[in-house]
Amino acid sequence: MSKKVRHVLGISGGKDSAALAIYMKKNYPNLDIEYYTSDTGKELQETYDLISNLETFLGKKITVLKAVNESSEDNSFDHFIKLFNGYLPSSNARWCTKKLKLDPFEKFVGDDSVISYVGIRGDEDREGYISKKNNIQSIFPFRKNIWSEDVISKVLSNKNIKFLTEILLSQSKNDKTERILELINTELSTSFSQSQKLNSLLDLGIKEFNAIVFEFLKTTDYPLATEDVFPLIENEEILVRDDIFKLLEDSGVGVPAYYKEVEFEINGKKSSYARSRSGCFFCFYQQKIEWIWLYEQHKDLFDKALEYEKDGYTWMQDESLQDIIKPERIAQIKEDHLKRTQRIAQNKKSPYLLDLLDDAEGEGCASCFI
Repeated sequence: MSKKVRHVLGISGGKDSAALAIYMKKNYPNLDIEYYTSDTGKELQETYDLISNLETFLGKKITVLKAVNESSEDNSFDHFIKLFNGYLPSSNARWCTKKLKLDPFEKFVGDDSVISYVGIRGDEDREGYISKKNNIQSIFPFRKNIWSEDVISKVLSNKNIKFLTEILLSQSKNDKTERILELINTELSTSFSQSQKLNSLLDLGIKEFNAIVFEFLKTTDYPLATEDVFPLIENEEILVRDDIFKLLEDSGVGVPAYYKEVEFEINGKKSSYARSRSGCFFCFYQQKIEWIWLYEQHKDLFDKALEYEKDGYTWMQDESLQDIIKPERIAQIKEDHLKRTQRIAQNKKSPYLLDLLDDAEGEGCASCFI
């Protein structure tokens, strides 16, 4: 008898993972989902507030994962910063992601078969972390394509065309079957890429494509191979940014306070700033305007981040925190931010302009939840 498959969902403290937890609770209440969060010891208070609100909504505890034992004198980050002799994490050396998030997660799931739900939205063009352990399978409920890249590569491989044809012909036929069959039998080539084939099949029928993938997975060693049913193959919803904020607000959980924009004035012009990501208050992925937000809104935390900069190590490759808070530099950063938000506002109206900037400049550790 095979072991029961575990369903898990990581809460980063950001809007997307929180909204996904709400969405799964509302739409798939029969799935016994385990919720977890990785506590680095360097989160904003708003992150802990969000987790508390989510626990109330979900009616269950969110398991807190820590990279070091409770008996340690240091929190998780400080423990490892000592081991690395003060070497700060960066986009080229994301040891914080591995040591503080991924390693505790993989220890949490062990060798169990796991379905991991990831809150990447339908309007984002990124894949997110995919575990190299074959007992962990990622699912993306907000996207048109709920499957991970590794699954799609296997399914749409030219060598599996005959098998996919057999799967399709064994299922109930409808007015889409003939066209789906034609697409399945079109080989990948330089003129017909995997993404083109995938999008064509999804455009023709999301549920039909999902049903084919699910049957294919039953012949693999993926966790879903042991499941008789999987309710998400019927899911045709695609959720984007506005849907995320609506889910948070309508549920009563609320939008994390650090997304709320704070107005400032520069050279007689008004603009606003906020934090655009969850994660550590000193996250190296922060935009410079977010460092200024931290300095002006949470100076105590900024000062703590500043203390880590020593022996030539800085959070930003081109500038130290000490330099960034010089009055003339603050003014320049705010002016640059004002100009960027004005350009973006001309193209798209949104109450969360910083979130648009975040999408343009990359994701932080919120994307590390599997």
